[in-house]
Amino acid sequence: MNPLAQQLNETLSRDNPRVAEMLSGLGKAIYMPKLGILSQSAEAKQKAKLYNATIGIATENGKPMHLDVIQETLSAYDPKDIYEYAPPGGKPELRNIWRDKMLAENPSIVGKNISKPVVTNALTHGLSIVADLFADVGDAVVIPDKNWENYELTFHVRRGAEMVTYPLYDADNRFNSAGLRDALLAQKDRGKAIVLLNFPINPTGYTPGLQEANDIVAAIRDAAEAGINVVVVTDDAYFGLFFEDSLQESLFGQLCGLHDRVLAIKVDGATKEEYVWGFRVGFITYGGLSEASLSALEQKTVGNIRSTISSGPHPSQTFILRALSSDQFQAQKEQKFQIMKGRANKVKQLLDSGKYSSEDWTYYPFNSGYFMCLKLLTADAEAVRQRLLNEYAVGTIALGETDLRVAFSCIEEENLEDLFDRIYKAVLDVKNGRA
Repeated sequence: MNPLAQQLNETLSRDNPRVAEMLSGLGKAIYMPKLGILSQSAEAKQKAKLYNATIGIATENGKPMHLDVIQETLSAYDPKDIYEYAPPGGKPELRNIWRDKMLAENPSIVGKNISKPVVTNALTHGLSIVADLFADVGDAVVIPDKNWENYELTFHVRRGAEMVTYPLYDADNRFNSAGLRDALLAQKDRGKAIVLLNFPINPTGYTPGLQEANDIVAAIRDAAEAGINVVVVTDDAYFGLFFEDSLQESLFGQLCGLHDRVLAIKVDGATKEEYVWGFRVGFITYGGLSEASLSALEQKTVGNIRSTISSGPHPSQTFILRALSSDQFQAQKEQKFQIMKGRANKVKQLLDSGKYSSEDWTYYPFNSGYFMCLKLLTADAEAVRQRLLNEYAVGTIALGETDLRVAFSCIEEENLEDLFDRIYKAVLDVKNGRA
């Protein structure tokens, strides 16, 4: 093993030994080179005032070389802020401002030890880093039965972990913290579990309330006290889109420092929060450990980025930094939030109006995010999806035999009634054998 990796592992073993045990084989082996091309280039950038012949970019007239056909569409930006490589960990100014934003929006994090956010190529990349660093063949990844399908690709297909599910909702249509607890305690023989908490949830658009959140934290604490090392990842992709009375911040804050057998990891990003899906800017943050351990995990994370994508895209990081620094940012974001909230409320109003028979469908509780899910009672979801496409020019997502996911986020509020009218017609068509 490389001495740098060994040094990082020793730091973790000394300060937070249970976290050291959580690392995968790759997680133990990864490190960020200190004497490689990047470190030598960084040193040259500070001291080579005459000629800097270190890093592989081309320059012209003292600026990164570029084509006018590209720069003319980006004239508001200095070439050095879009054409040069971004550092593997991301633009320092962006990491700082995102940390400030995180603390402002999540009071429960204030006063906790957290790492500086590392920039990822959006949230999927952040989750992939978690999988690389902490998931080995046979490890348990605990998720609700209604979940984002990419979790299986990321943790099971790529890393060989075993997906363990529990029912998302309990008998009272609240988050099933008892099911989470049972799924975790069932990993006693393994001695380790990775938990993914995605709020608001994709696909159902649900965020737990305060008591539910407390119950979730208690379930994780119970598992830790039972001797299970728990890696808890808050997948906060849709953070901030809370439309009703629910938890208004990430569970990351409550999980930081919860127990020496609990490692809290926050994966979030501008992707959905700031409506910049194609920019691919996300973040990964660790919490609740000693400063030295947080630094060690940060270095392993940056080493993982260096070994896979080298670094994230510079232009989009610059765009996000500029937006977050603008005095117009909050007002513009609030305007978009109100549009999204209006769409969610309109959907719930329609579904509760009595216009559609409760014999044919019901819906899973939703209060946040981009989506909601219908539970079809008299028709197969895939057959309905096909009927909607072929007869009504409507696209939806079928999940299993009964569930149909509808993204109200991309439908204008005035069109939502027509959308659900068409969905209901398709359900009746399938129910009555007309499809």
